[in-house]
Amino acid sequence: MLKADLHIHTADDPVDRIPHTTTDVIDRAAALGYQALAITLHERQLDLGSLEPYARERGIVLIAGVERTIEGKHVLLINFRHGAEDVTTFADLARLKARERGLVIAPHPFFPAPSCLRRQLDRHADLFDAVEYNAMFTSSLNFNDRAAEWARAHGKPLVGNGDVHRLRQLGTTYSLIDAEPDADAICDAIAAGRVLVEPMPLGWGEAAAIMSELLLWHAVRGRLTTAWRTERGRRVRPMPA
Repeated sequence: MLKADLHIHTADDPVDRIPHTTTDVIDRAAALGYQALAITLHERQLDLGSLEPYARERGIVLIAGVERTIEGKHVLLINFRHGAEDVTTFADLARLKARERGLVIAPHPFFPAPSCLRRQLDRHADLFDAVEYNAMFTSSLNFNDRAAEWARAHGKPLVGNGDVHRLRQLGTTYSLIDAEPDADAICDAIAAGRVLVEPMPLGWGEAAAIMSELLLWHAVRGRLTTAWRTERGRRVRPMPA
């Protein structure tokens, strides 16, 4: 069984500010006994070619991926060779699946955020190969419960992921996959249901600390974006007659 996480962001992410590099993640994952990682930047698929030897030396299979926004909702596209970055609609996703080998995972589908799939998961159930059991939960508050119910009702496997934005998130909830250490084999095993979730609830203090750090960054980014737009507006505003 391979210890794996298929939802990881790094400093190359074009959307979120991530303090750790991909090599930082590889080093930390190797220390924690992981054998497979998918790097899933927002909107962009990272070229792993130069990183694969580094990971391989540390016993880790790197898998290409992207967390793509499709009709306003986040979707994990894992191990697609071509075209994942071009998907903008669910019709695009259906065409991608028809022509390319890969794995589609519903990340944090019922969490309380506008980018979570929620009802779109029902509408496009046939496009999803697996459902994420996200590491951000406590023993008394767990938005994954509904995801687990949905997965059982639709015969889809659950995949344990950290949705790692900070290294401290790695090593809590993860997957154990019955596969050879190969990207195609790992994705095939998940689609076939040969995967177990190892869940670890966070303490309230740890969950609050992680969320506070992430929300602080989003607040700062929002203020910077507003300031930039305001300044840009001043610069392009025509002079009065």
